[in-house]
Amino acid sequence: MNFEHKPVLLNECLENLNIAHNGVYVDGTLGGAGHSIEIVKLLGENGMLIGIDQDENAIEAAKIKLTDYSDKIKIVRDNFSNLENILNDLNVDEIDGILLDLGVSSHQLDEPERGFSYNEDAPLDMRMDNRAKVSAKTVVNTYSLADLERIIKEFGEERWARRIANFIVEHRVEKEIATTFELVDIIKKAVPKSARRDGPHPGRRTFQAIRIEVNKELEIIEKTIYTAVKKLRKGGRICIITFHSLEDRIVKNTYKKLFNPCTCPHNFPICKCGLQRQIKIITRKPIISNEEELQLNPRARSAKLRVAEKI
Repeated sequence: MNFEHKPVLLNECLENLNIAHNGVYVDGTLGGAGHSIEIVKLLGENGMLIGIDQDENAIEAAKIKLTDYSDKIKIVRDNFSNLENILNDLNVDEIDGILLDLGVSSHQLDEPERGFSYNEDAPLDMRMDNRAKVSAKTVVNTYSLADLERIIKEFGEERWARRIANFIVEHRVEKEIATTFELVDIIKKAVPKSARRDGPHPGRRTFQAIRIEVNKELEIIEKTIYTAVKKLRKGGRICIITFHSLEDRIVKNTYKKLFNPCTCPHNFPICKCGLQRQIKIITRKPIISNEEELQLNPRARSAKLRVAEKI
């Protein structure tokens, strides 16, 4: 199994995690272990890395890549949204740092049969965890017109969401939509020619929206940040890489809430709610890839890293 993975913003992540020799670190999106293997190399004999991923292929590839460091690593097949339970099961009370590299992995995009790509014909799937019941096929063929429009508009930021949703619903009355290329054809018919002439592939935004819905990608971010900060020891760092504005906005706003959690009205002279600041924000502006990295890995172009520290 070929699970190539170029870790994005690798040096920036390693630097901002402030890796302690015997610390405990979590890679919540293990993937091809590109970040993990460099983290574990910096750990001493009492250090530990906990790698989490819901993708079966990622887990198997990571185990092979990390074989030489198996004494310092715990690999768990789960969703990072279950971080608290995972740490409790491992009897880990506190961690020194956590890294989340959000979104779809290069491997998932490059593996046609997973159905993530609009450039390859495959069954409509898009599940990061193949144990999940809801797939892209479920969403496209069973969701209401209103829900499809909402998802495509909100998660895809697609201006033609209503037309695309209408075309999907009209098509599935005649025949179930089963493959990625069938969906691409429907999207191309729905999006006016003038809008298709320039810019990205017409299916990009809709595919992104459906993938986010299938994997519940956005709704788990805030909860996970709160859990991670709760589990971080004082001075521990949380590093999150996002790849589109919806993710980045959630991370940015959640950091702000943890930095300034006070719910008192602005005209109160002193705080009455008693909510204490939990983090300091290390990156006022997100860290982005330099030109050298972009030449080696064009997919890093939209990557943004935001870092916070437990106080």
